[in-house]
Amino acid sequence: MPAGRHAVVVGGSLAGLLAAHVLAGHADRVTVVERDRFPDGAQPRPGVAQGRHPHVLLEGGQTALESLLPGFLADLRAAGAPRVGMPSDLVLRQDERWFRRVPATTHIYTGSRAQLEELLRRRVLANPVISVVEGTDVVGLAGDASRVRGVLVRDRSGDARGEQRTLDADLVVDASGSGTKAPQWLTAIGAEAPREETIDTGLAYASRVYRGKDGVLGGDTAGYYVYPSPAQVHGGGALPLEDGTHLVIVSGLRGDEPPTDDDAFATYAKRLPHPLLHRWLDEAEPLSPAFGYRRTANVRRRYDLPGRRPAGFLATGDALCTFNPIYGQGMAVAAMSAVALRDALADPRRTPTTLRVQRAVLAASRQAWDISAGADRKMPGALGTAVAARPADRAAEWYLRRVQERYPSDPVVGRAFRAVLTLSAPVTALFAPPVVRAVLFGAPQPTPAEPPTVPEA
Repeated sequence: MPAGRHAVVVGGSLAGLLAAHVLAGHADRVTVVERDRFPDGAQPRPGVAQGRHPHVLLEGGQTALESLLPGFLADLRAAGAPRVGMPSDLVLRQDERWFRRVPATTHIYTGSRAQLEELLRRRVLANPVISVVEGTDVVGLAGDASRVRGVLVRDRSGDARGEQRTLDADLVVDASGSGTKAPQWLTAIGAEAPREETIDTGLAYASRVYRGKDGVLGGDTAGYYVYPSPAQVHGGGALPLEDGTHLVIVSGLRGDEPPTDDDAFATYAKRLPHPLLHRWLDEAEPLSPAFGYRRTANVRRRYDLPGRRPAGFLATGDALCTFNPIYGQGMAVAAMSAVALRDALADPRRTPTTLRVQRAVLAASRQAWDISAGADRKMPGALGTAVAARPADRAAEWYLRRVQERYPSDPVVGRAFRAVLTLSAPVTALFAPPVVRAVLFGAPQPTPAEPPTVPEA
């Protein structure tokens, strides 16, 4: 985008802040319009519906954030965010098997969403090019089907008939999250809404903060997690926060949602395939109420496909592609999408047209979508427009099933699969010669019979 222009970003969460940071290198002014008022310090806010639930920053997201904001990971560590090695620091279980706690090949950050967002907000909003309009709703787009020329805004006074005003802009970026109203906004100016692809398992979860007498298993164990699967649909665990507490989550599918009643929350943990978490909860001190969350569908909005859409409008973050939060991909994809936006705008070989940039941003989420959607379409009761597997998906299932049978116990397969799952390596890493040999010719190695209390040397 040529210098001297004004960009508006709808939404001041991670995706919006990072988009604003990138656009500040290409515009005279960048305005972030945020419906909430930002809290003082690291506090949850209403506009982040998942803010009180576990968040992890995968390695792919760490790399992207550090590329955008050098030194950010050092800030995160200095603030006390736990850096957890996988699989060595966690007790993990999936498909009735405990994972071997071999030396870590990747690390995740498990601190609170509020902490990470506050650190990011502090860094990004220090740029004088970027300003924020808080407590304000975007209620529509200005312009027509050929070009967006700004946004219609209204103060959040609670009066739906309150006075609207126009905020002119040369570029509008929708980072308003999974509840985006952009499809309706586009229709209202004579443009075409994007086609949506959806997969909804009906998964619901509830979370609560606890302080234990020790870690979940004590000693060298940072946390515990049971991954849901078609054969074992209940999931949950406990992940460490920056203040020494643990954020506990339990999950179930449609019709068997976890309760938010405080006593029933701990009882629900008995649905997990091992009593480890429930025993720990019996001795731990609850520090918060239980909070529930049920909007976990995967939704991809195909702005990249042909259609009557205006120039000057882009979508990013959850407004573009929303994942089942249980896979922990959202923050990483927000950062990777900002890197894609940066690179597309700076590419000297191609004119950064709206469609070209939008396709680049969507491509940054493709691997995460394939992982999340691929797993969820196999869950019982999954609904949506994208549930049916494609021929290519069916062709890969046999190989991937063998990968999943081996990765809890085989260090070679585990390293490659974790790199793919944490978005730090492409899917082709699963077809490197050592991995192929282990998958095609090696038998699955034994896994621990009981929760492994210490990491392997």
